[in-house]
Amino acid sequence: MIETLRQLAIHLPQRWKSGLVALSDLVVLPLALWTAIALRLGTFEPDVFEFFWLFAALPLASLPIFLHIGLYRAVVRYLTEQMISVILLGATLSTLALTALSTMLRTSGLPRSSVLIYWLLAAVYMVATRFAARALLREDRRPERERVVAAVYGADAAGRAVLAALRGGRRYRPAALFDSRPEFIGRTVAGLRVYPLSELETVVEALHIRTLLLAEPLDRTMRRALLERLSPLGAALAMLPDAADIAAGHVDIEQFRAIDIEDVLGRDPVAPIEELLHANIDGQAVLVTGAGGSIGAELCRQIAAMRPRRLILLEQSELALYQIEQALRQQLRERADAPELVPVLGSIRDRAGMAALMAGVDTVYHAAAYKHVPLLELNPLEAILNNSLGTLSCALAADQAGVKRFVLISTDKAVRPGNMLGRSKRLAERVVQHLSQRSATVFCAVRFGNVLGSSGSVLPLFRQQIAQGGPLTVTDPRVTRYFMTIAEASQLVLQAGAMAQGGEIFVLDMGEPVPIVELARKVIQLSGLSPRDEANPDGSVEIRFTGLRPGEKLHEELLIEHEAVPTRHPRIARERAPLAELDDAAAYFAELEEQCRQGRVDAACALVERMCR
Repeated sequence: MIETLRQLAIHLPQRWKSGLVALSDLVVLPLALWTAIALRLGTFEPDVFEFFWLFAALPLASLPIFLHIGLYRAVVRYLTEQMISVILLGATLSTLALTALSTMLRTSGLPRSSVLIYWLLAAVYMVATRFAARALLREDRRPERERVVAAVYGADAAGRAVLAALRGGRRYRPAALFDSRPEFIGRTVAGLRVYPLSELETVVEALHIRTLLLAEPLDRTMRRALLERLSPLGAALAMLPDAADIAAGHVDIEQFRAIDIEDVLGRDPVAPIEELLHANIDGQAVLVTGAGGSIGAELCRQIAAMRPRRLILLEQSELALYQIEQALRQQLRERADAPELVPVLGSIRDRAGMAALMAGVDTVYHAAAYKHVPLLELNPLEAILNNSLGTLSCALAADQAGVKRFVLISTDKAVRPGNMLGRSKRLAERVVQHLSQRSATVFCAVRFGNVLGSSGSVLPLFRQQIAQGGPLTVTDPRVTRYFMTIAEASQLVLQAGAMAQGGEIFVLDMGEPVPIVELARKVIQLSGLSPRDEANPDGSVEIRFTGLRPGEKLHEELLIEHEAVPTRHPRIARERAPLAELDDAAAYFAELEEQCRQGRVDAACALVERMCR
């Protein structure tokens, strides 16, 4: 019966719950007044006939006051000390209302000291009813042993709010608090002792803590350090969900999300230079090629969040185009100034189609490319046709249409390329550098390494292999790669493009290269497992080395010349290299296209390699 009432109360709309709380106040305020008089007179049968009207007038006078001070805006399940102070304020104002009513109407027979007793009892009764309601709504039928034993990092107001939410939920059982601030260490907050991080391992083992929940944001360096300390203990690290999602009601504050690889490998963002970020977007028609890909889709999301006049999405995959269009329409659904979205199903290799599409476009972000190294080694003509000649087709159309700015998304594999992906993208860089010397369009390229979680990258492969029970395959224990989050890379691309004068190759600061084997170990640890290798033969997931793939290098580079020129942005540099000259460019590309059309793989590859020296 109690559980039925509990479930019914939980699923009531919030305004109904507030109404029930208000109704309880209409009952407890007259009860508090009667109890105060009875205690003052020392009898359970006080004579209240002369002022019986006060028992109706007092709650009716108090209720508007309670509404005004926000007493019914609180969520009962998460009752906090702040709300108790509001209740005390309400009891005080109700007592003043009682005093005013009895004075103005010259009530006789009401003991004056009972007014003070009423103040205390009104506060006690209102707090008691709310705590009783909280006990009903937050009663947990799950056995205590089924709840995850957790610690919370953060002992301030945010930490106390998280503790209140966890205690009312069914997932976690908080056992300790951690903090790095001396004023909190050693204190007891909400019934839990606050420990310093220096005692993390000892406390986690002693209290059998399985998860450390971050109640406040920490930088990635700190998160990495905590993860390294918790993983050997079999404990996880989790973060609060996005604040916007909590506010919108999409997730509950109790629903912490596990730390992902992006949270520890990515870097803390650098505030963008707003002038650069908006320069080529606001009020303009923007075209993104490869709009359904990892980088293209993120570019579209960031561009749509600004003020473009029109956003054109070019994508050759029908499914990918549908998905990014739907995502953007959802993102823009409540914006009165939403840009016009133009989804276009097509290919950058269609020269006539590209010429028509470029009409009226101000800025092009050219992200369309094939990027999978082994597949392009097996299909070199497709790499040339799409990555190189497709870029030429797109760039020529932009030049002829008078597009103001054309930004090519390049790759670190274009530096001293050892595979078809790198050679085809290096030729694409030379295309935009060549055209920049004779066009009114500002052409530039932005070069960077791997982005975390992009399609075809190692991270989704590792996650799939984890789901299948392993092993995780790494080509060589010495392999390193640069990594950056998709969001950071896209934001930097927008700013780099705005700095171009024509012909530049911008290089993004990717930080330090990451050993792939270390990435594999972190993915395993973040999944709550342990890596099995020579150092840890009893681990749960094997790391297996398979040998370098065709065209793969041990280490990637970002600069052809070993020097870069700083720019206005601390994470964007410009390669110090002369503009590439393409002698007899028209004849060269005509020959390259003919060799591809005839299917002459060796001849086409030789032409591309010649231009990449």
